[in-house]
Amino acid sequence: MSWRRPLRWLIVVVFTAALAVVAGTLVPRPLWPATKIDTTTGKTYRILVLANPIHTDIAIPIDAETLARFPFLSESGMPVAHPDARWLVFGWGGRAFYIETPTWSELKPVPLFKGLTMDRSVIHADVTGEIVEPSDAVMGYEIGADEYQRLLSFIEASFTRTDGLILPIPDTAYGENDRFFEANGWFSAVVGCNTWTAKALREAGLQTGWWNPLPVSLSKSLMLYN
Repeated sequence: MSWRRPLRWLIVVVFTAALAVVAGTLVPRPLWPATKIDTTTGKTYRILVLANPIHTDIAIPIDAETLARFPFLSESGMPVAHPDARWLVFGWGGRAFYIETPTWSELKPVPLFKGLTMDRSVIHADVTGEIVEPSDAVMGYEIGADEYQRLLSFIEASFTRTDGLILPIPDTAYGENDRFFEANGWFSAVVGCNTWTAKALREAGLQTGWWNPLPVSLSKSLMLYN
């Protein structure tokens, strides 16, 4: 009989978590959509949401405006001025797991444990060329100028400043095109990379689910309400 009570609690926990994910997907946030953007008048900007099975990023176009907004990317050595560079890609995540797990084959117990509990956060910034659309891993949206500025401000405010400067974390890049930076906030299984992406998209005038801890949850919410 002694094993039945822990099993019941496990079933309750799993059911509650599943219910929370479903509800977080189906309940929109904000509840009422913003005024629909008229893409036929005024300047609009195309942004992309990039997804893999566990993580989402936001891609914004590389132009004079974004380079001026994020000058520390060029100063860190990222090739933002390369003639083939087209997109800046930003993602927020747990420090240990994000930095120490460039591929699944390099997964380690300690970063995994921190990723499932709590850890300091970082932002991963990357430069990429053309991104193929449409794709199962790419969702694109046209947003207005005001929404775009709010998105840029949200991303910029996510970086941690040291003596007024935004500096890369030494010796942490995956390759030549990317850098890691200290970020504001703490990462956990409840407040993770995908909830950061969702919050950024709400700043951009889009509706997400109320709580989107998984890429599939965020993707479904975006398809439902935008």
